[in-house]
Amino acid sequence: MLDSAIALSASEESPPPQRRRRGGRRRTLLAGTAVLAIGGAGVAVYALRDGKAATQETDTTLPTVAVTRGGLASTTEADGTLGYAGSYTVLAGGDGRITWLPQAGDVIRRGHQAYGVDGHRVPLLYGTMPFWRELQEGMSDGYDVLELERNLAALGYGDNLAVDKSFTWATAEAVRDLQKDQGMTRTGTLAPGDVVVQPGAIQVKTLQAALGGGAGGAVYEATGTERRVTVSLPVNQQNIAKKNAAVRVTLPGGKTVAGYVSSVSTVATSSAKSGSQTGAGTENATFEVTVTLDKSADVGSLTGAPVTVGFTSNELKNVLTVPVNALLASSEGEYSVNVADSAGKVRSVPVKLGVFDGDKVQVTGDLTVGMKVQVPRP
Repeated sequence: MLDSAIALSASEESPPPQRRRRGGRRRTLLAGTAVLAIGGAGVAVYALRDGKAATQETDTTLPTVAVTRGGLASTTEADGTLGYAGSYTVLAGGDGRITWLPQAGDVIRRGHQAYGVDGHRVPLLYGTMPFWRELQEGMSDGYDVLELERNLAALGYGDNLAVDKSFTWATAEAVRDLQKDQGMTRTGTLAPGDVVVQPGAIQVKTLQAALGGGAGGAVYEATGTERRVTVSLPVNQQNIAKKNAAVRVTLPGGKTVAGYVSSVSTVATSSAKSGSQTGAGTENATFEVTVTLDKSADVGSLTGAPVTVGFTSNELKNVLTVPVNALLASSEGEYSVNVADSAGKVRSVPVKLGVFDGDKVQVTGDLTVGMKVQVPRP
């Protein structure tokens, strides 16, 4: 009889209905949750239901970073090559023998010796028109005379020199002074081969003549002295390269310097070889972008070096930002951040992502400036 009573009591015993319902709901909620972490912050599990976040388990000891408001810009990086602006050929246009040559890497400026012929110096002058006739007193006016007089004045010759298109006695006197300093016969007359004319200062690149050789033809190849970066971009990235737009150039070793887009080519070229599959040339077509550095001295003596150029586009101002490693990504492609209040309580806040800029990202959601979002431990 006692055994029957015990058995009956045991059969009527059951868990409280309320506890059973609560446990069933928890199992359902966890079964429908799958959250991935960006940046290794996999220490919190969240469920997103009907667009609202519910905290399940949170590590409240994680470090936090404040939500900020400011400007962001997306950056597209491309490989480039650091070199010098321009490409020039220095020609010798006279008789005689070459008796002096510069070395590769030498920089030659106005009035300095470009090369030597028969024991006298052939100086460099700046201009856009090579001298094509003998310059002497009584000749007809011309732009070549103006170019010569500009150089004479810049070098300090001719107190009475009028810088115009007329070759006068004062021009001839200034030419004699130049010839004296260069070791030339003081005739007051200049032949085309007596000087070298280039747009500006040059740097010797490759010698093509030899000492003792005839003073005719190419003497050496040269570049300008201004540092430039050239980048070949795919034609489908034309929107990221705008003339005069600021860029950041990362040098070998990680140093970053400032620059700007100085020119954008309108000609596209392709590396596709003859006989390639139809359309290959179109797909591989690139255009050239030239970047000028704000301070050439920032790159030291580097030349011909590989660099990375960061082109800035899609600039935004006054937007909310959080660290990229504060983001939590769900398997449904939704994102959230953990917000910690002053009491240490942590809640999940869904966010929509915008522009990424380095280690920051634009977000929109139930956030305000100064809120603390959790980030992974270092």
